[in-house]
Amino acid sequence: MAWVVLVVSGLLEAVWATALNASQGFTRLWPSVVFGVSLVLSMGGLAFALRTVPLGTGYAVWVAVGVVGTALVGAFLLGEGFSAPKAVCLVLIVAGVVGLKLLH
Repeated sequence: MAWVVLVVSGLLEAVWATALNASQGFTRLWPSVVFGVSLVLSMGGLAFALRTVPLGTGYAVWVAVGVVGTALVGAFLLGEGFSAPKAVCLVLIVAGVVGLKLLH
C-alpha cells in the first residue's frame, strides 16, 4: 500500500508543480488553490509512505514520478516541446527508480 501511495503522491507533485506555474506567482485564485491542496496531499502521502519505505528510495521515487510527470505535462500540454534526447533522459530517470525499487 505504501508504494501505491508513494506513486500517487509523486503524481500529485506534478499536479502542484503545474498549478504553481499556472498560478502566475499566486495571482490567480484557482490554480493557487489547486497548488495548495495538491501540495498538502502530496506531502502527506510521502510522509505516510516513508513510514515503511526507506527514506532514500522513497524520496527518489517520489521526486522521479513528479519530475517525469511534470516534464510530460510541459512537453505535451504546455507546448514546451519533446525530443528524442529528452525522452532518453526521462527513460534514464525511470530506469534509476526501477533500479532503486529492485534493490530495496
